[in-house]
Amino acid sequence: MKNNELFQIGEVSRLFHVSVSILRHYDKIGLLKPEFTDEETGYRYYSTRQFECLNTIRYLRALDMPLEQIARFLENRDTDHIKELLRRQKDEVQRRKQELELIEKKIDNRLNQLEDALASELNLIRLENKPARRIATVKEKLMPRSYLDLERSIRQLEAQEENTVVFLGKVGVGLFAEHLRCRQYLPYDLVFIILDEEDQFHGETTLLETETCVTLRFQGSHEQAAQHYEKMMDYIDAHGYEVRGFSMELTMIDYGLTNDTSKFVTEIQIPVGRKENV
Repeated sequence: MKNNELFQIGEVSRLFHVSVSILRHYDKIGLLKPEFTDEETGYRYYSTRQFECLNTIRYLRALDMPLEQIARFLENRDTDHIKELLRRQKDEVQRRKQELELIEKKIDNRLNQLEDALASELNLIRLENKPARRIATVKEKLMPRSYLDLERSIRQLEAQEENTVVFLGKVGVGLFAEHLRCRQYLPYDLVFIILDEEDQFHGETTLLETETCVTLRFQGSHEQAAQHYEKMMDYIDAHGYEVRGFSMELTMIDYGLTNDTSKFVTEIQIPVGRKENV
């Protein structure tokens, strides 16, 4: 073969917008070996008859097809084979599209939650109607000395899940009604996730019906919560309510979002109802 029919690796790289390192990798794994390698200089040369093969590789890689599948196709080129490969890759693209749409919804949820947290009116007790919610729980006694102690328990909720808690709903801790009535605010009784509508959680879940809650947001995290529970229980008693379920204590802004503890926001929700004799 005449030298003017060969192209150095750098020329091929520029012609096909493929890096030299990628071409060397293709050579190493046997996907596309140079037409000729100069033993003295080690320079790689490619022929024009390899251009079609390289263009096919580029096309299939643009479809995100694995190199192993591309290699098998190049060894056994066939129209039925490529049709099947393309159908499989189309199915994979559809799966990823659905996955990205789910992630987009999760991002929107987190943005809305963050904007809500940043607009919080702190230390204000409210009476709010909460919509029905689906939750997953781990019942465990927790005496947190820092947020890191809670993290170890939270990880139990994701242990059997394909989607980690990072992509699932908001995580919090709670106290059972009997402990709230006794004004016993430590240890916590459970860790929970409030699942978003689109969350696929394979563990056991509970559907909480619509409920009325006394709520309060404060600056700080779980370590500062006890005094705020006390204020809320005073409010509940003074206004003729009684506790009807476990509390939900949610860190809306914490170390996951900022290192500035002065910006931490936590919300406590206590489900209530009117006392029957009032």
